Amino acid sequence: MAPPAPPLLAAPSDRRHLLILGGTTEARALAAALDGRTGLRVTSSLAGRVARPRLPAGEVRIGGFGGADGLAAWLRAERVDAVVDATHPFAAVMSGNAAAAAAATGVPLLALRRPGWAAVPGDDWHRVPSLDAAAALLPALGRRVLLTSGRQGIAAFAHLNGLHFVARSVDPPEPPLPAALDVLLDRGPFTLDGERAVLREHRIDVVVTKDSGGAATAPKLTAARELGLPVVVVDRPPLPAGVPVAANVPEALERLAEQGLTDG
Repeated sequence: MAPPAPPLLAAPSDRRHLLILGGTTEARALAAALDGRTGLRVTSSLAGRVARPRLPAGEVRIGGFGGADGLAAWLRAERVDAVVDATHPFAAVMSGNAAAAAAATGVPLLALRRPGWAAVPGDDWHRVPSLDAAAALLPALGRRVLLTSGRQGIAAFAHLNGLHFVARSVDPPEPPLPAALDVLLDRGPFTLDGERAVLREHRIDVVVTKDSGGAATAPKLTAARELGLPVVVVDRPPLPAGVPVAANVPEALERLAEQGLTDG
């Protein structure tokens, strides 16, 4: 059971300030749900790794903070009353910085994390702890790979010869890259019919994915199951110890209301 969040700091004015970290679907939905509420200022912070991000409602800042110390200084300067870490489940560095900055400043922190995927009958999943482990396993599973680990994860497969990769990412990847590589520039949510078409047209015989969870990119798992394809699933890193977690936006809103930041 998640530990209770610490009480909110006393605000210097009647207007509370919430910082939402991340540009995920959940982060945008939370910002939209809180946008325009009386007595509440909401700032969303995006890492800036995507060229044309989908901007959330309300105030937006783009770019890093300069590590945990930089984030802590920003929380103090902007008089932030609470932080919601709604970053991607694999953004371990940012989550670690958020936990350290929250601890240093006494600002309450809540992690908003969608649940990971769970295998169902008919799935042929191979769980691994890292992208490097996924690369080591691939040659035993297939030769034509649909790689959906994001453009920054493609480098882990650059050394593999004899395999043909079809990598899907929002923006073009940068070297190092596998010698045999086709790039599909696309952004979810994806449909089941679309995923079936990708697997068939590119003659895919193995899929690699991070355990991101959520519905937007899950259809590839169904399509792979229908075709009897193995799927290499990279486990997500753990959250920093002691950080309370909400599994969805309604739960996050309830937790924030319990802390007195919102009216529910």
